[in-house]
Amino acid sequence: MKFHRINAIIWRHIYGTHRTLHRLVDLFYWPTLDLVLWGFMATYFTRAGQSAFNLMAFLLGAMILWGILIRSQQDVSISFMEEVWSRNLLNIFGSPLSVPEFLTAAFLLSLIRIIIVFAFMGLLSWLLYAFNILTFSFYLIPFWLNLLIFGWTIGIVAMAIILRFGQRFNFIAWSLPVLIQPVSAVFYPLSVLPGFLQKIGLALPTTYVFEGMRQVITTHQLSISHLALAFGLNLLYLILGCLFFVIMYRSVRKKGLLSKLE
Repeated sequence: MKFHRINAIIWRHIYGTHRTLHRLVDLFYWPTLDLVLWGFMATYFTRAGQSAFNLMAFLLGAMILWGILIRSQQDVSISFMEEVWSRNLLNIFGSPLSVPEFLTAAFLLSLIRIIIVFAFMGLLSWLLYAFNILTFSFYLIPFWLNLLIFGWTIGIVAMAIILRFGQRFNFIAWSLPVLIQPVSAVFYPLSVLPGFLQKIGLALPTTYVFEGMRQVITTHQLSISHLALAFGLNLLYLILGCLFFVIMYRSVRKKGLLSKLE
């Protein structure tokens, strides 16, 4: 694995970000809109007589943390899609760049963007609603890492599907997080879901993150067993996701489908 190849991919996308309006809009506009809407909703319910701290922390904390998964997934998937749209995919995979290098570049690029957006959202939530995301203390680190890794995994799966079946499956790059959000217990406890959906939720590391977030808010403690289970599931899904991508990539190269993708 050569760092200069990884660095080249990262800088290619960084240089393009500030010159393209839709990338800047995607980076800041939608997260800001979500924060404003959820913040006003929390303010309304607070004035209606609910617990000010808990409600604000539940809603804004969940929204900001969910944004980590969305950003990590979409930055990986959309970076790949931009190579397809610019008809550069053949050049990339025809170069000495390996699949692990390509994936590493996508991961690091998403990490850079997430740090920027997370800092921006944290500052904005503090200025608008006096909510400090650092309230979660050091528990924020495992929450952050679990959502980041699972977002990468979803992004890899989306890339693999689009790579193998073509641009008619572009919607996968945006829709996968939406499909898992209802069973991830983002804004409500897992217990409110029907029994069969609870079983699906228990198979997702995101569920343990958001259940853990609410546990920290109410008890200032976190179940180590649930945290370990979340990391274990993440490791399993990341390995399976990478294997799935490699299998799809080899299939595409064997069948000569890369040129058809563009």
